Amino acid sequence: MNPFFILFIALPALEIFLFIEIDGRVGALNTVALIFLTAIIGIYFAKLQGIQTLKSGMVNLYQNKMPIYEIMSGASIAIAALLLIIPGFFTDLIGFFLLIPFTRKIIFSLILNKSQTKVKPQDETIDGEIVDHKKDEL
Repeated sequence: MNPFFILFIALPALEIFLFIEIDGRVGALNTVALIFLTAIIGIYFAKLQGIQTLKSGMVNLYQNKMPIYEIMSGASIAIAALLLIIPGFFTDLIGFFLLIPFTRKIIFSLILNKSQTKVKPQDETIDGEIVDHKKDEL
């Protein structure tokens, strides 16, 4: 399926459907309050997770380790914050999943396992011999 279709047609349609369903169950003002509440809570937790990830990355840099997980976590936290700012319940759910470290690790492992199975390593070893042809210079 075309990703632009999902992004521009299906996602807003799903969000509108969820707005209508939740509005029918809890009322209009409560629905608007829920939208603002999830945005505020999500941004607060995104800030906390971002600071924690930044500290962990700095520790890895001081230990001369590459902070790959922290870089990926920082990017996912930024995406989660963006999803939480966008009004909608489905995007908020995805944003909260990206904020929780446990679910973030599961998502990373699924993505990395999927990308590693696509790449087939090829054994291209080249055997060679180094010959030094220097002559004694006088």
